Amino acid sequence: MRRRPLGFPFTAPTWPRQVPRPPAERRTGVDYDTAWARRYPARLARALILDGVTRPVVRALAAPEVEGLDRIESLAAPAIFAVNHNSHVDTPLVMTSLPDRFRHRTAVAAGADYFFDKRSKAAVWALSINAIPIERVRVSPQSTRLANALLRDGWSLIIFPEGGRSPDGWGQAHRAGAGYLSVRTGMPVVPVHLEGTRRISKKGAKGVRPSSTRVTFGHPLRPAEGEDARTVAARIERAIAVLADEQAHGWWAARRRAAGDATPALTGPVGPSWRRTWALGEGRRPTTTERRWPPA
Repeated sequence: MRRRPLGFPFTAPTWPRQVPRPPAERRTGVDYDTAWARRYPARLARALILDGVTRPVVRALAAPEVEGLDRIESLAAPAIFAVNHNSHVDTPLVMTSLPDRFRHRTAVAAGADYFFDKRSKAAVWALSINAIPIERVRVSPQSTRLANALLRDGWSLIIFPEGGRSPDGWGQAHRAGAGYLSVRTGMPVVPVHLEGTRRISKKGAKGVRPSSTRVTFGHPLRPAEGEDARTVAARIERAIAVLADEQAHGWWAARRRAAGDATPALTGPVGPSWRRTWALGEGRRPTTTERRWPPA
């Protein structure tokens, strides 16, 4: 005798043909809910990972030299940290370089299309670095509301204004996201420049290679009354360029060029790829030949 197949509730229910199906609920990308990653159990686990695993690994792999902490010594949380982007090493390097009052209450704006394309992958990044999904190719009201809410709730935010890792070592034009959030919330933006992470792991490379790195924090920037997001974003880009010049050539030379509006652009020279690579001097760390003065 043929056995009849088991039906509901042992199997999924059937759907009447004449009734249209509602759209499936999305749970990835910008729709991934990260609220659980900011509850106490997840925060405790992340603190243990960050201080017990990530920091020792970063020190061994990147040997970071951190400068400019005196510039944010009196800055109270929350704040927006705007950082140049060359490598996946950038995020753990910045997080482990932050002062204690910021380190364990900071979220990372991460590309929804890359870090949140799968639920399992999204859970790993939400737990390990407190990543939140951000649209990189268009303005997403959902992403903006989440970042806004976190800043107003006392969470600081790490954001990469270039929108992705550099393909050749030179900076990319900044998007207005950091400027928009600063104007919208009134929160200060701290420009941060990272040097050396591309030597450890650059876009498209397989594996990592230990190298020395330098993290330079700049003076906090605040939006002026009536200033729009694009103007603030342009100021942030210039401030990071000045930090890059300071790291390469010393504080005094960088300040002289900044005063004369002659700071080299982060985007590098216009020309063929071989010229840009040669101008970058990739593979060697820039040397400082001019006297370094105390920070302003």
